[in-house]
Amino acid sequence: MQAARGASLTADPEVPEGAAPPRRRRQLLAVALLALAVDVVTKVLVVATLEGQRQLELGQLLLRVSRNPGAAFSFAEDSTLVFTVFALVVVAVVLRLSGRVRDGGWALALGLLLGGAAGNLVDRVFRSPGIGRGAVVDFIDFQVYPSFNVADSAIVVGGLLAVVLSFRGRELDGRRTR
Repeated sequence: MQAARGASLTADPEVPEGAAPPRRRRQLLAVALLALAVDVVTKVLVVATLEGQRQLELGQLLLRVSRNPGAAFSFAEDSTLVFTVFALVVVAVVLRLSGRVRDGGWALALGLLLGGAAGNLVDRVFRSPGIGRGAVVDFIDFQVYPSFNVADSAIVVGGLLAVVLSFRGRELDGRRTR
């Protein structure tokens, strides 16, 4: 008898006990790569077309380049190296957890967190003034909230999704508590 529709009667012989099926890990990594790619491409396009020249007004939305060496809301601008190390730790932790993910919601949440952290890490490593000290490119400005970028959005959405999944009792391994 199957436990759930489409579920196998036996364990997958290729998946070690406690490890995620390769499909969930692939989903997590695909989400992360998509978020990273969209972030990098949008930053390259915005810097190439708008930096030092103008801003683009789309109603209440402004697209304009700003550089943020700190964290959210330009907090701790003198701590860029700390945020670089923190982003590296987040990437490492999510990659480590990716092997245990059996839940599609968690694959999405962690993929967004990984892609967002990697997107801002790319800026911190490759943008001036130098490796580990680069400023993150922000360009989305609704004029009522500090400017941000696609990576920031991925981090926020992934974090909120992780909170919702936790409150709903969904575990990384697909079990439900409560």
